[in-house]
Amino acid sequence: MEKEEELQESSTPCLHLVSAFLACEPPDFVVSFARDFGGGSITERVQSFIWNVCINKSDVKCSLPYLKRFLKKLIVEIESNGDVVLDELYEKYIYCLASVKDDELAKGSTRMLRRFSFLFPKDCSQASSCQIFRKLEVMLQCSLNMLEGDTGCSIWPSGLFLSEFILSFPEVFSDKSCLEVGSGVGLVGVCLAQTNCSKLQCLYLPWESAAENELREFMPDIVLGADVIYDPLCLPHLVRVLAILLKREDHNLHHLSNGCKDYYPPDRRCFESEETSSAGDLDLSPRLGQEPVAYIASVIRTIDTFNYFLSLAEKEKLLVSDITETMKPLDLLPYVKSYQRSNVRMFKISYLHK
Repeated sequence: MEKEEELQESSTPCLHLVSAFLACEPPDFVVSFARDFGGGSITERVQSFIWNVCINKSDVKCSLPYLKRFLKKLIVEIESNGDVVLDELYEKYIYCLASVKDDELAKGSTRMLRRFSFLFPKDCSQASSCQIFRKLEVMLQCSLNMLEGDTGCSIWPSGLFLSEFILSFPEVFSDKSCLEVGSGVGLVGVCLAQTNCSKLQCLYLPWESAAENELREFMPDIVLGADVIYDPLCLPHLVRVLAILLKREDHNLHHLSNGCKDYYPPDRRCFESEETSSAGDLDLSPRLGQEPVAYIASVIRTIDTFNYFLSLAEKEKLLVSDITETMKPLDLLPYVKSYQRSNVRMFKISYLHK
């Protein structure tokens, strides 16, 4: 019986239920996984599993506001189906009611721990990454209130997408010097550390005040960024930083064509689409004597802002290529329903030598 129960609890709905809870996904999504785990209803066995594995075995002290919302949704769901709610769940909900005031929830003044589990499929076709990882857990402290920090206190879809990209193609970053522009809560950096990149450090480097000689001290092989193309006021500084980091004046380099089809927006700014290329034609990692590259994952919120970024890139002789369709990362976060990966684009940027 124990073996059968263990087998069931290692099923996909169960794995997604636990992972979604630890990542503090919206309660509606977590409850739906619980329903799937119970075969259509949240049985007492499923409730016991949630209590023992999700609540008791996890550190929820820093996530009480989330636990309060989750338990409320869970209890309403169980009662609406006419099922019995475990006493332990009621008691925990009462504890949360007493510990977390509604005004604190409204202000979102607390921080919470979110644990993201990158889950590699057993039938993974990208063998190199699956041989290195099976499951990777990353714990991050995030703010519930954007006003108490800034964009760097939250986890954005582009950061999740870029993290999946790194873990899907670890050979690209192995033994490479990498620099992320805008590290936020640090998710991308943690994933980079798993790929055995040659150098990883964290420092404060504002785009607008970073001196050219200061930037040239880094000279990374690969530059990364997630959701950095969003504010028109910041874009000139971002493009300047990228141009300095990607330009190699001391090397006799030339732009290498990879057989990709060029695509230009209506204003003919420097933008290249690689959607018609085969994945086998693309070499993502810089080779000896080849210029460095940048990988920028971004949601295009407004086309005007993106076109402004392209015009600035063209002036700095930066070639922007869309590799979203040709280099698709593995879906390593299948339980994160709040993450719309289809909205994220991946761009490769290089310096265009004549």
